[in-house]
Amino acid sequence: MVTEAQQTLTIDRLDRQLVHALVIDGRASFSRLAEVLGASEQTVARRYRRLRDAGALRVVVLPDPRRFAHYWIVRVHVLPQHAVAFAEAIARRPDVAWVGLIAGATEVTFAARARTTAERDALLLERLPHVRQVLGMTTAAVLHTFAGDPETEWRALDDPLDAAQVAALASGRRRGGSGPDPTPQDEPLLAALARDGRTSYAALAAATGDTEARVARRVETLLAAGAVIVDVEIANLLFGYAAATWLWLTVAPSALDAVGRQVMAHPEVAFVGATSGPANLAAAVTTRDTAALYAYLTERIGALSAVQAVEVAPILRRFKQAGTLLHGGRLTTA
Repeated sequence: MVTEAQQTLTIDRLDRQLVHALVIDGRASFSRLAEVLGASEQTVARRYRRLRDAGALRVVVLPDPRRFAHYWIVRVHVLPQHAVAFAEAIARRPDVAWVGLIAGATEVTFAARARTTAERDALLLERLPHVRQVLGMTTAAVLHTFAGDPETEWRALDDPLDAAQVAALASGRRRGGSGPDPTPQDEPLLAALARDGRTSYAALAAATGDTEARVARRVETLLAAGAVIVDVEIANLLFGYAAATWLWLTVAPSALDAVGRQVMAHPEVAFVGATSGPANLAAAVTTRDTAALYAYLTERIGALSAVQAVEVAPILRRFKQAGTLLHGGRLTTA
């Protein structure tokens, strides 16, 4: 069902700057966001809720994927007539993220994460090979993720914040460390934060049956330890960015780390990982259109002399971001 907010959605400069601000600190208070953006607290809160209700963005708190023992990018070859149904089904799995149907409608690419070998094998060795729509699949282990501070997340939107605004927000952000993983007792708390990463401590206390003070301390501890991350999921199409692409780069091994860091610094890039397989670097890129993608490939990737080969895999349709399903190009909790 399409809501009134979805039907009437328009996006302006303040909306785009609010998105950039949330990318830097997704749990910043509305008063702090308003101060940085130069708008009233009521206006900022209203804009955020409007974008959220329209499926344009969601703030979620998720386990840091770099903490998973097994992190794979899987490319499944399917019969074209079954591709959409397969992608929709795999997207509903909690251990799967970034589901996309590649142009040609015969390949579904997704990220699979597992904490144990048994969990990994249940999906990659037991479940997928026995799905009748699957004609074959290739897997690439993610050996290293070049995910840096939020300032290096995808930030190609128009009207970005200036350096002073970025610094003001970054100064209050919880920076991840190397503390322990969440415990089973954290599951109700994490489930609530996965639904809405900006849920208040009072609401989290009600959802978990704990006190507000203890909930607040636990959330801050998990964020400071780097056990969880605040992720801002954006319906890029609504902001005018229609070309989503996976790039598979073959890079000279001696330059792999340097190239990974350079690519991660590109504003068009949301993810870069060093992988196993023939291509040793995978990148998720979003541009305004195919002309902008061509310019990115020829001007930015082409300037990296250590890149020996590039496979360009345009995404025909996306079904899931890191933790949120997409329908009709909009984020949905359904």
